Amino acid sequence: MINIYHDKLTVAMSTEWEVTTMIIIKSAYRTVFAAIMLVVSSGFFMGSVSASTPDNVLVVGQIAEPKSLDPATVTAVNDFRILMNIYDGLVRYKDGALEVEPALAESWDISADGKTYTFKLRSGVKFQDGTNVDADAVKFNFDRMLDDKHPFHNTGPFPLSFFFSAIEKVEAVNSSTVRFTLNAPYAPFLSNLAYPTGLIASPAAIKKYGKDFGRNPVGTGAFKFDTWKSNEAVIVSRNEGHWEGKAGTEAVIFRPITDGNTRVAEMLSGGIDMMVEVPPTSLAKFSGNNFAVAEQAGPHVWFLILNAKEGPFANKLVRQAANYAINKKAIVEDVLEGTAAIAAGPTPPAFAWAYNDALEPYPYDPAKAKALLKEAGVSNAKLTFYVTQGGSGMLDPVAMGTAIQADLSAVGFDVEIKTFEWNAFLGEVNPGLEGKADMAEMAWMTNDPDTLPYLALRTAAWPDKGGFNSGYYSNPKVDELLEAARSSTDQAERARLYKEMQTVVQEDAPWVFVANWKQNAVTSSKVQNFSLQPSFLLLLKDVQKK
Repeated sequence: MINIYHDKLTVAMSTEWEVTTMIIIKSAYRTVFAAIMLVVSSGFFMGSVSASTPDNVLVVGQIAEPKSLDPATVTAVNDFRILMNIYDGLVRYKDGALEVEPALAESWDISADGKTYTFKLRSGVKFQDGTNVDADAVKFNFDRMLDDKHPFHNTGPFPLSFFFSAIEKVEAVNSSTVRFTLNAPYAPFLSNLAYPTGLIASPAAIKKYGKDFGRNPVGTGAFKFDTWKSNEAVIVSRNEGHWEGKAGTEAVIFRPITDGNTRVAEMLSGGIDMMVEVPPTSLAKFSGNNFAVAEQAGPHVWFLILNAKEGPFANKLVRQAANYAINKKAIVEDVLEGTAAIAAGPTPPAFAWAYNDALEPYPYDPAKAKALLKEAGVSNAKLTFYVTQGGSGMLDPVAMGTAIQADLSAVGFDVEIKTFEWNAFLGEVNPGLEGKADMAEMAWMTNDPDTLPYLALRTAAWPDKGGFNSGYYSNPKVDELLEAARSSTDQAERARLYKEMQTVVQEDAPWVFVANWKQNAVTSSKVQNFSLQPSFLLLLKDVQKK
């Protein structure tokens, strides 16, 4: 498959980019409107030639072109990293934690039965189009996602509306008070509100742009949308009227650079000020005084989805064999250069209170894998394996896929790899593997121990039912445990249920559990006040460039 982004950006790497910043004075306020014009000059970078980014404008190397900038319609962390700077939610995660604190809502109350949440909104906050942030605006956002009769429900689809499936109704009590009534106690509700799917968009802008809102986003965030030049840049400029004060830079340019080596070259040459998801083999290149490397452990799982509905992996013994066949230690140490740990199950250890530390990862045991395949009556099974060239949390997916192919071949599988660009990959995998593939790479970065298993392991989360269980795994016991855990208001009981779920899932092996990653980023020495978040989101309001 030809990667259009890669082709364009490889050329960009080999040329000198001149970035022109235009600052317009309007109504006595200094605002950046069209912050950038990218001009590609001829000729190749030579040793002493380097690009230069404009002062007070932060240029970020992203891993892919965003799919949309409508927070209700996207699923990729790549897109979320932009959205978190354009929008705010009712609540947000505290700096450096997954604990929730006030944002657009200054306070809230929870009823004794855990089913009613009442939020008091900050006064005087406006969307970037000048319209008011009030209870009706909040209600509009959630009704749009959840009510299929809402006049703007057709601006979807809304793949993560699962996050808010417990909402029975949303009421504007008065202009500054909004009430959510749930159909049952739902422990992850506040955490889900802090996730990008819960960000609040301008109803007026949604009504104006309809299905094109994702290309014309309007929120309340520290930066407001300016320009989206496909496959080249998304540009946002400082929101001078942000309720929490002005951002530290005048503008941010998000450049999609899908190839990790190209991002590294751009970072080394000065073409970008920051890059996320540095290839592990390239980290040592940034050890000098001109760069700073940031690392942050978080709730990440890299795994292989196995097609449990049809083909060889419909047999649990074959799924277990795949887990024994793959040398995850070699992947973590050799391919990922020690930037991850071997995964033991579907819940990452970052959720310490819910993590089952009694589980041991499947050991590398090719002989055991061969014995299980013999017991299952499977030999020379042909597998179609979907691999992505890069994407949110995907680490080094091509190299990892190649290593996995070799390990599976060594125990008797015949593995064919099919490689896709990230958004095309999601378009193939999210609708389900039935009739297409036997296995696919995947990575999730989540906000609560409920999120990943509820959206990707329940029977009711099969793709034809609106979920992300692309391998069609089904176990009634897992369904029961997950439903009970999300409705319990007792964290100790939730922990017990999640730990039991992990034991059942590890035994069933609907996935090959590969790695838990420590995210990383590199910034130039000009960038100050930047830190990575355990949520894997990118918060740039307080970042300065000097």
